[in-house]
Amino acid sequence: MGFKGFAEGGIASIVAGCSTHPLDLIKVRMQLAGEKPALPNLPPALAFNASRSVVAPDYYHIPPPQPPRVGPISVGMRIVQSEGVSALFSGVSATVLRQTLYSTTRMGLYDILKTRWSDPDSGSMPLTRKITAGLIAGGIGAAVGNPADVAMVRMQADGRLPVAQRRNYAGVVDAITRMSKQEGITSLWRGSALTVNRAMIVTAAQLASYDQIKETILEKGVMKDGLGTHVTASFAAGFVAAVASNPVDVIKTRVMNMKVEAGEAAPYSGALDCAMKTVKAEGPMALYKGFIPTISRQGPFTVVLFVTLEQVRKIFNQF
Repeated sequence: MGFKGFAEGGIASIVAGCSTHPLDLIKVRMQLAGEKPALPNLPPALAFNASRSVVAPDYYHIPPPQPPRVGPISVGMRIVQSEGVSALFSGVSATVLRQTLYSTTRMGLYDILKTRWSDPDSGSMPLTRKITAGLIAGGIGAAVGNPADVAMVRMQADGRLPVAQRRNYAGVVDAITRMSKQEGITSLWRGSALTVNRAMIVTAAQLASYDQIKETILEKGVMKDGLGTHVTASFAAGFVAAVASNPVDVIKTRVMNMKVEAGEAAPYSGALDCAMKTVKAEGPMALYKGFIPTISRQGPFTVVLFVTLEQVRKIFNQF
């Protein structure tokens, strides 16, 4: 029974993750927009002026240009034009590994807890227990999958760096291997506290709200148990998860992607420092950067996840 829950959740998660990967990549690029890019190694005079966003004598006092606001479609078109269509699937190998580790674990554990905590007579579980099960399952799953999550963020963000500074990972195994050698094993769990917090929020919001909304639809007789009910409940669950998790996701992305040069202080000392610097430099709404692609991805991802899950369950129940 327990193994089936892990297998069903893992298959559904991999299908959903791969099919919505381009939207996730666009989201990451938008979340990193506004960060000051690392400067290449320049002579002191040029480096000073480059930090002012213009290579010019100091007396000009030219203010740095403000980046224009762009939407997900513009970001996607820019990626395709500058890096090619294949760039939309940068880091997809890390997505597969992440879903295999993280989502398989969280979906399987949630299924086990749901089975144990449900009322034996009615088979239902109170919302508070669903949320608790989601928090526990999401936290454990995130801790297991964090190395793949870090690799995925870096591979997705690589194209926005200057060519000389790109990491150019060959794949998720290369990314994890090089990070371990160059930055130490602990770098694989960089931002893990944020990953765990985000995963707890997402899993509780996503799985608990899906089950609750689906049960309500069926109990009220609004729709029968079928594709329409699954799509409706899953899209609503995706919206709830996106609203709840976006601020943590922005900070997680920036902490994981930061480049720490040898002998120099890290751009952020931690999650709180990153949040404060982000809000101070870009305003509170910076925590909702990438929200449109987040909901644009979270909605389809959650729909594909649960629709696939329901179909996989039907297949598995035949054996």
